[in-house]
Amino acid sequence: MPKPSVLDSLEGIKKIDRSNMLSFCTEAPKHYSEAARLAEHVRVGFSKPGTIIIAGMGGSAIGGELLKDWTRDRINVPVEVCREYSLPAYANEQSLVFVSSYSGETEETLSALLDALRRKCMIACISSGGKLEDFAEKLGIAHLRVPAGMAPRATLPYMFMPMPVILQKLGLVSRVENEISETVKTLKRVSAENSPEKKAASNFSKTLASSIHETVPAIYGFGIFRAVAQRFKTQVNENSKNPAKCEYFPELNHNEIVGWEAAKTFAKWFSVIFIRDVHEPVEIRQRIEATKEILRREKLRLFEVQAIGKSSLARMASVICTGDFTSVYLAVLRGIDPTPVKTITFLKERLKRSGVKERTIRELQKLV
Repeated sequence: MPKPSVLDSLEGIKKIDRSNMLSFCTEAPKHYSEAARLAEHVRVGFSKPGTIIIAGMGGSAIGGELLKDWTRDRINVPVEVCREYSLPAYANEQSLVFVSSYSGETEETLSALLDALRRKCMIACISSGGKLEDFAEKLGIAHLRVPAGMAPRATLPYMFMPMPVILQKLGLVSRVENEISETVKTLKRVSAENSPEKKAASNFSKTLASSIHETVPAIYGFGIFRAVAQRFKTQVNENSKNPAKCEYFPELNHNEIVGWEAAKTFAKWFSVIFIRDVHEPVEIRQRIEATKEILRREKLRLFEVQAIGKSSLARMASVICTGDFTSVYLAVLRGIDPTPVKTITFLKERLKRSGVKERTIRELQKLV
């Protein structure tokens, strides 16, 4: 008789997930709804921008990547994500810059704020407080304060959802509230179907976590699921403390696919997850099926995550939520508390010695 899975024991899960990262998965519908509600109160006095830049790092930047994918076929304004200390050369007074840092203390993001101010960009800040909120208040910059006390990667709804709402206020998109409403309903379904109370035999995320356990998963996305695949990958990194990678169709058919030709014995250490969508273009569907055929020959373990929902936003969020659940369940299987990120904490402490953040703050003070 097979040994019972720890994933079917609520007590077993709680003993490992000590900070209850799983609660942010189960409560995703509430967080997405609340994030949109908070954004409604943001006052924007901007004109329509010529370019949009999202300045942020890590969990605060992935919202920008999602916005870029979501807006690709609906607005004629370029959208770019800046994960640097300075903005791209084209940033100017016609650029809308979302300065996004959950803690409000990220040194790269504060530096990008300084650069945006010097270039006289239109600026909207999102944080839970910190120096970013302090300077926004002192300089009269639009700022949205989001709930504090969460792991940054759990704050995706708050770092992403306000941006579509603000773009609607600027007249760049429409009917956002309809997509948000459907997204919340869709996430309620995903949350119920993958909840910790539901046994692994009928729980997709638990089953997927068990299937990719002790492998390096490669997550393959496309189109509006490009950043979704990236989010899935980083959740496996941060929650599961597990290596992972992500690639995108059709580009991966021009390079990544060749890497499996001589994988031989080390193929057993990998698994591949395809993000699927009933709305996927026929040309992408053909590429996915052809790629699966090739990878089966190399004896790779193949899995699919199916998006659900009608709108782009709902379909993207459905896969994100499934990936979040999967990453936490994988952490539990590995006996690892998902919340702490010791390596990142160590790195931040080490970088404090450089004095970069202090110099940036001094420069910002001069503008107050």
